[in-house]
Amino acid sequence: MTATQAELESPAHEAGRRSRAAVQARDKEAWLAVFADDAIVEDPVGPSPFDPEGKGHRGRDAISDFWDKAIASTDKIEFFFRDTYRCGNEEANVGRVVITTGEYQVTAEGVFTYKANDAGQLVALRAYWEMDRLTASAQRV
Repeated sequence: MTATQAELESPAHEAGRRSRAAVQARDKEAWLAVFADDAIVEDPVGPSPFDPEGKGHRGRDAISDFWDKAIASTDKIEFFFRDTYRCGNEEANVGRVVITTGEYQVTAEGVFTYKANDAGQLVALRAYWEMDRLTASAQRV
């Protein structure tokens, strides 16, 4: 598929694409390199087992710890976005993220946002999905 002009001009789209590619490749260093030094990851937004206080993971050290808690223990993560909205250096994607770990698979339905700086680094990755719905989606694979 050829990138559209809007995608080529969107730092958030390109940074989000690099972020997802690094996650799917299981490449923590490539994933961390997508982020600005003072970036924040809120996945999901608000309190969760990954972020009990709901303040997000700010800075590369905290984002690295988030990888270790939330991504490293999974076998596969796939992204399926049905709609994308680009506004300036930000992008919101509506769809689902399918996570496989061991014999189980869960699906996070929601809105996934990326905000980039002018250098093309992510300054914010925010995911709006509900833990109860994620848990209820669990199925054996």
